[in-house]
Amino acid sequence: MGDWQALVERLMRERGSRLTAYAAMLVGRDGDAEDLLHDAIVKVFSRGRTLSDLDHAEAYVRRTMPTLAIDRARRRGAKDRAIVRSFERDAASPDLEAGLDVRRALRTLSPREQACLVMRYYDDLTVPQIADALHLAQGSVKRYLHDGTARLAPLLGVEDPGPEPEVVELTTPRRRR
Repeated sequence: MGDWQALVERLMRERGSRLTAYAAMLVGRDGDAEDLLHDAIVKVFSRGRTLSDLDHAEAYVRRTMPTLAIDRARRRGAKDRAIVRSFERDAASPDLEAGLDVRRALRTLSPREQACLVMRYYDDLTVPQIADALHLAQGSVKRYLHDGTARLAPLLGVEDPGPEPEVVELTTPRRRR
């Protein structure tokens, strides 16, 4: 068995449930999440990258999933994105209940809003990091975060926290000629 095969097996054994949960936040349903994770693994490991360790492999797979989720949603078309998906609830687990509420609420957002919010609040990435990962302008990311947060707040029963604090990047001023 090749090194990459052993790494994939270890990744799925040790981090598969975490990666599937992450994918589920991006796509909503567990079956779709498993498909998204599979597609991300195929994309990452089919490119001949030399991934040295488990953390590195997980990071590549995790970074690939939002882009794949956006691409899938774009292909599905507007009609399919409007379908409301139902989730089975387990009354015995309040954490599961809250997680399902968040997943259900995330499905009401556009794919880019959803990806930006998951990357911001689950991955704790900054606006510039999200913009870089999704190849978007920082202003677009800010708009997706603002609109998505405003749409989620009433669905989750929280008050809209307002705009996110600005991230100021220090640069050296240019000299005038």
